[in-house]
Amino acid sequence: MGLLTDLRTSVSRVIDRVFSDSEPKRIGIYGPPNAGKTTLANRIARDWTGDAVGPESHIPHETRRAHRKENIEIERNEKVVNIDIVDTPGVTTKVDYKDFLDHDLEKDDAVRRSREATEGVAEAMHWLREDVDGVIYVLDSSRDPFTQVNTMLIGIIESQDLPVLIFANKTDLEQANVQRIGNAFPQHETVPLSALEGTNMDEVYDRIAEYFG
Repeated sequence: MGLLTDLRTSVSRVIDRVFSDSEPKRIGIYGPPNAGKTTLANRIARDWTGDAVGPESHIPHETRRAHRKENIEIERNEKVVNIDIVDTPGVTTKVDYKDFLDHDLEKDDAVRRSREATEGVAEAMHWLREDVDGVIYVLDSSRDPFTQVNTMLIGIIESQDLPVLIFANKTDLEQANVQRIGNAFPQHETVPLSALEGTNMDEVYDRIAEYFG
């Protein structure tokens, strides 16, 4: 019986891998600027492929173009989930070049970044409306989630009937308040984590497999 069970398990894994490889789910990572989206994308990609998705920075709008990492195989509970991660630029209602000056950037560089960031917001919205099968929405748990941008984006995601997970990131910060995020969007599951420190990533992968598998 043990041999037969092992054989069935092996065959099941092969079948899962074949079907997951043929149709990977495109999962968009969304949220406001500096919520830790790229840090999370890099954490997931490095854990399962050894590669990074994009550069990380404390400067807002470091990600100004969508970056895609394909064929990330996540194995949970003897099931293989194959996803493509799309790390999108932070969405905001306004990008002001003066915000970049606070980070000791020259004016010309700040103006260029603000223009690229504005274009990046448009690109992120295009991906959301046309090219993703599910959404990971990342919020900084030390900040107030009740904003126009968050309400708008969650509403668009719901109108697209896309599966969505809300990740309350930066739980390593003293001001983190995961419950506040859960209260803001009670209709969706909220998963606490620190992408920077790798805290609670087992639950993160369990939920990704459950929602997007």
